Amino acid sequence: MEQGSDAHEEHRHFFAAAKLIAGLTLCSRVAGLLRDMVLAWFLGASGLTSNFQVAFAIPNFFRRLFGEGALSASFVPAFSETLARQGKEQAAALLANVLGLLGLLLCVLWVLTEVALLVVYAAAPTDSARQLIAGYSAIMMPFMVTICLLALGSAALNCVGHFAYPAAAPIALNICIIIAAGFISPLLRDPTRQIGVVAVSVVVAGVVQLILLAWVLKAHNLPIRPTFRPIHPGVRRIAANMAPMLIPLGVLQINALLDKFIARIFADTDTCATITILGQTVKAPLHSAAVTWMYFGERLYQFPLGVLAISLATAVFPLLSRYAARGETENLRAGVNRAMRLAIFEGLPSGVGLLLLSGPLVWLFFRRGEYTSNDVAETAHVVWFYGLGMWAFCTQQVLLRAYYALNDRKTPLKVACSVVVINLALNLILIWVPSIRQGAFGLSTSITASLNVVILTWLLRRRLGAIGGKSLALSTARIALATAAMALVVWQAKLWLGRWGVGQNLYVIAVAVPAGIAVYLLTCLLLRAPEVGELFASRRAGDNRQ
Repeated sequence: MEQGSDAHEEHRHFFAAAKLIAGLTLCSRVAGLLRDMVLAWFLGASGLTSNFQVAFAIPNFFRRLFGEGALSASFVPAFSETLARQGKEQAAALLANVLGLLGLLLCVLWVLTEVALLVVYAAAPTDSARQLIAGYSAIMMPFMVTICLLALGSAALNCVGHFAYPAAAPIALNICIIIAAGFISPLLRDPTRQIGVVAVSVVVAGVVQLILLAWVLKAHNLPIRPTFRPIHPGVRRIAANMAPMLIPLGVLQINALLDKFIARIFADTDTCATITILGQTVKAPLHSAAVTWMYFGERLYQFPLGVLAISLATAVFPLLSRYAARGETENLRAGVNRAMRLAIFEGLPSGVGLLLLSGPLVWLFFRRGEYTSNDVAETAHVVWFYGLGMWAFCTQQVLLRAYYALNDRKTPLKVACSVVVINLALNLILIWVPSIRQGAFGLSTSITASLNVVILTWLLRRRLGAIGGKSLALSTARIALATAAMALVVWQAKLWLGRWGVGQNLYVIAVAVPAGIAVYLLTCLLLRAPEVGELFASRRAGDNRQ
């Protein structure tokens, strides 16, 4: 009974944490959306802005590889176990040691990368895409150091029960970019310098985020000064777990980075509509602004993903890690089942909503200033293909945390690497299909994410035993019916309001979104879907059950 009571308390705390993270992440994502709106309005979509997006992807490559990838997945279980078994003092010593060693590694990578970028810059033709990408990347590379250290500190804060700052930290980045793009860059006439100012603001934001992190860590009696010696025993465990992950994870992140480079390589330019492949000159399949269209399309689908699924996965990770560390397999299976049901509950209607409202949403947020109606149509085209995979993107986040909680990082990486070739092949093939073009990157990502979820679920069931397949199937059926009802209402709203003329997109969003949400939740309640109560139950109600 005591164990069941403890499990109930942890579940209650998990949902409270998930709602806190979701609320703060919503604020962060709103700020991010405002940032993207300002970038679209003042900089527009062009080859130059595409160069910036490719350059920004390079420091983000290292962030995903180190900050949010191998290191975080290895650090959280080690830190949680040290905290539980040896106390906060030893956990703090581990954090300080990892901060020092990671900081040193990142600084070495920073210097080496800057040298490589300098060589590329010097060898490239003046003002070419290659030179501009290298130049913007060189400016933003310090962000790689600060954002990875931020990710490490945020992981430690989550483990001690502080979720607020890690969820809110991106707001600083968004504010800095908004100031640079909306207030400083318009003072400059040269578009190249305008984007250069935005690149500098990224570095400034990274420093601000790190200063705020140090303040929050200090408030929780966690170290802000890195140490190099003595080497904490937990560091060796983290390094041992990281080592086998770096190569396959690097392959995955290079694949994600290649999406941007492929889009840029196979795009035309302002002066040439053709490209040369194996000595043959052919018409470029993509527009010079394709990377920018992809970027804003990704940002739009990542809004619900970040607010809903990633918040859910972030909150459930420490819970699953504790269950795994204590050997509570039954609670672990129940936790995975509940989190997967909630991920589908959030992901399926979100994806269908994007399919139906991609055009009005892009128009509402980005159609101003330099962002033209054609840019809106092309961006909506990208969003539509990402919408197909929303259910998988959301569920995948939960499954990854389940494996990480089990200290199994190899399995999800092996599965992901096995579909990398499929993703790359689909990209290279689909960009030549006239009806798909830049949508190829969204379609291939949706297909491979769906494969990923199916394989990971099957393998997890083999490892843990039954994870409630029947309840998952019933839950998915209820959610699908509720989503169908929502889709019908949204579709009818679009038809009814289509005659309203110039402002139809605004009217469609204002009417269709709240109506769709209301119908979806009402249908779920009528079908007695437990996810509604689990997601929206108040903390006070949970307290009363104690």
